[in-house]
Amino acid sequence: MQANEVIDSHYLPPANLNLNTTHLIQNPPIMKFNVIEHTNPFYQLHINHQHENITMHSACFQLMSDDVDEQHIRIINERKQRRMISNRESARRSRIRKQKHLDELWSQVIYLRNENLHLVEELNKFSGSHDQVLQENAQLKEEASELRQLVTELQLNGNN
Repeated sequence: MQANEVIDSHYLPPANLNLNTTHLIQNPPIMKFNVIEHTNPFYQLHINHQHENITMHSACFQLMSDDVDEQHIRIINERKQRRMISNRESARRSRIRKQKHLDELWSQVIYLRNENLHLVEELNKFSGSHDQVLQENAQLKEEASELRQLVTELQLNGNN
């Protein structure tokens, strides 16, 4: 393109300028140049297809936007699927831990019941032995008392 073929040009201000962007989007600044139309052989072609070009770009952007939306939805669905699989695996591990803990508790219950039964048997055995020892002790005390009394009588009779 040559300098004399320029029809119009859009001027975009530098990014660091603080302007009202809404105004710029709705009314972009346009710089106009007076150029003779017949110097550019493609001028009519360019002007006639300008709207079609914009429409094609809009359709292309819409397709790209749809593709981006579909890709975004697919990524979200993949994340949901991974999260669902992860949650299921975590729940499975949790059920396994819970079952293992329950099994350990049942093992403890069985062990403690057996231990309790053993202790009750020993207690009954010692309780029976204790009663027997108390009876023997009472008999021995009675015998000891009788023997003391006998010794005392013998000492009294022997001194007379």
